[in-house]
Amino acid sequence: MKSKVISGVVALLAATLSVVVTALLVVPLLAGAQARHLAGERADSPKPTIVLVHGGWADGSSWDHVISILQREGYTVDAPPNPLRGLASDSAYLASYLKTISGPIILVGHSVGGMVISNAATGNPNVKGLVYDDAFEPAAGESVAQLTFAQPGSCLAGGGNLNNVVNFAVDPSQPPGDYDAYLKIPAGTDYPGFDACFATDVPTQKANVLAATQRPIAVGFITDESGTPAWTSIPSWAVIGTQDQVIPPAELTFMAQRAHSQITYVKAGHLSMITQPWEVANVINQAVLSTS
Repeated sequence: MKSKVISGVVALLAATLSVVVTALLVVPLLAGAQARHLAGERADSPKPTIVLVHGGWADGSSWDHVISILQREGYTVDAPPNPLRGLASDSAYLASYLKTISGPIILVGHSVGGMVISNAATGNPNVKGLVYDDAFEPAAGESVAQLTFAQPGSCLAGGGNLNNVVNFAVDPSQPPGDYDAYLKIPAGTDYPGFDACFATDVPTQKANVLAATQRPIAVGFITDESGTPAWTSIPSWAVIGTQDQVIPPAELTFMAQRAHSQITYVKAGHLSMITQPWEVANVINQAVLSTS
């Protein structure tokens, strides 16, 4: 009798162990199949084109490091010139450019480039995400001038005198009185200079090149008012340099929170795409993954 009981227990244990082992083998296989299925769906989705829009006193080369990273990851990357002639005309130009791209787009703007992408992306169903890199995220009716000085701390204040900060030149193609503004290079009255103000933490040699090759921004752009911004209908992300001297980080945070942007803080000045390119590229990747 005792042997029969033992035999029964052994048989029960063997059957139970068989079920457990089978489950341990099957569940990972099913999970692996599901993961491969999901990965296949993600792989079948077309990679978006990343469009990078520079700001004032810069050009497309300011994105060089970010472009290299993204291209190595297999993205098509465009960095069209931002004319910096006026918010309405620049936005119309970018909107026209975006229409030449088929498939999904992640649109990235730096500084005043944030004003442009906010207006250019409106109504374009291909734009799946907006990334603001130390950039303005305006509400309707707001201007660069208003947002820059909404909170204290911008190095562009110049003690209330713009002549302390910029040099003016005449562009004959612009309306009379709408001057080109070049950021002054040396430090002066109530102005720390191009390097400390605009190119914070950028190596001196690189900062000198940026200063020498800066593209001017039309003064009219600075006072132009935004239309209804695209961030009201398109998800957005924000990279905020905690040492930004141009746009106070408190103002960048206010704009990002208002737009419900997902915020990433980085230790950088205004040119985080130059000093922290991997961080900026990571946020762009987050936008891609979240909108794929």
